[in-house]
Amino acid sequence: MGAGQPPFPPQPPAPSQPPGAPAAPSKPQVKALNCPQCGAAITLRSFQQAVTVVCESCHSILDAKDPNLTVLQQFKAATNELKPMIPLGTRGKLRGTDYEVIGFQRRSIFSDGVQYDWHEYLLFNPYKGFRYLSEFQGHWNDISVCKAEPTVDHRLVDRANYLGEFYRHFQTADATTSFVLGEFPWQVRVGDPVLVTDYVKPPRLLAYEKDKKSGEVTGSIGEYIYGKEIWQAFKLQGQPPEPIGVFENQPATNTVSLKQVWGTFFLLCACLLGLLIMSDLFSSNKVVFSATYQLGSGAPKGEASFVTDIFELKGRESNVAVLTEANVSNSWIYLNYALIDQDTGRAWDFGREVSYYSGSDSDGSWTEGSRKDKVIVPDVLLEPHNASLQLAFYTGNQFR
Repeated sequence: MGAGQPPFPPQPPAPSQPPGAPAAPSKPQVKALNCPQCGAAITLRSFQQAVTVVCESCHSILDAKDPNLTVLQQFKAATNELKPMIPLGTRGKLRGTDYEVIGFQRRSIFSDGVQYDWHEYLLFNPYKGFRYLSEFQGHWNDISVCKAEPTVDHRLVDRANYLGEFYRHFQTADATTSFVLGEFPWQVRVGDPVLVTDYVKPPRLLAYEKDKKSGEVTGSIGEYIYGKEIWQAFKLQGQPPEPIGVFENQPATNTVSLKQVWGTFFLLCACLLGLLIMSDLFSSNKVVFSATYQLGSGAPKGEASFVTDIFELKGRESNVAVLTEANVSNSWIYLNYALIDQDTGRAWDFGREVSYYSGSDSDGSWTEGSRKDKVIVPDVLLEPHNASLQLAFYTGNQFR
């Protein structure tokens, strides 16, 4: 904190008091103390609201309510080089309100055997109170304490109701604090576990924290905020870290307008229509062979087969449709087809069944199957070639 700099921009002067009226409350002042453990200077920025304060020199957690600053805990900083991206004492205007960064902590959870660390910054305004900023791998949230108690519905997927909005359960895990700096309006401890439950409705995040020792429960509501907004608010040097991955309440980026979506849809429809028209124009749809065959009642049992007359296939490589119609009734006919290229000897083998059944029952008349069948033989070479169909067929009455 610079010399002579007031805690916050000065407020308008209080009106003069009439004789005998109580004096206007004095402006909050920063309080300077010394650490009883190492003698280093300690500054209290939240005045009488500080409950614990951490010495930056020896990492002693001190009782800020005790005039003698009793040492509550002393921890060894596993990472001496861990420095907040927003230094303590930094001031800025976040969403229209002046705040000063007075506390910092690193917290951790374990999920599927993996440790995840995130950072929290405690902000303070003597007239607005406390607010928090949390950061995880470049993702930020603007957090405040819930104004009302959320309610939780235990269903197939739990959800929480806060001020009429429902939040979907995301995760529940034990969290611990591993590093602290500055001051806090609660008794912060390194290593103390809390049970954290997150509910999400992007861009907001609803979190429950239950102290596993005292059982005290606190709720907080956060909103996803981009790092560049924080850097602008606190006038920080450089650029914020690039976000890694997607965070639990990160809103989806919508860079495409509805007009663009409909425009793309109609363009694709036009292209599809064009392809259909082109396909129809370049397809001959010509009948190259048609014949009728009859299997008499005196036909021998077993396999009946024959080869059709030769017909000509012309044009480019294309599909060939084979349509079969059989006058079957409560019976079936199965056909083994072979489309034979008489010039090259190549054959396309396939089988088809035609069946039709009908009747009536308590629900009325019914039918099943069809007397017609169609199959497409793909990629047949049509440059003038002589072809024929070989048929071998079985019928239902032959195998009764």
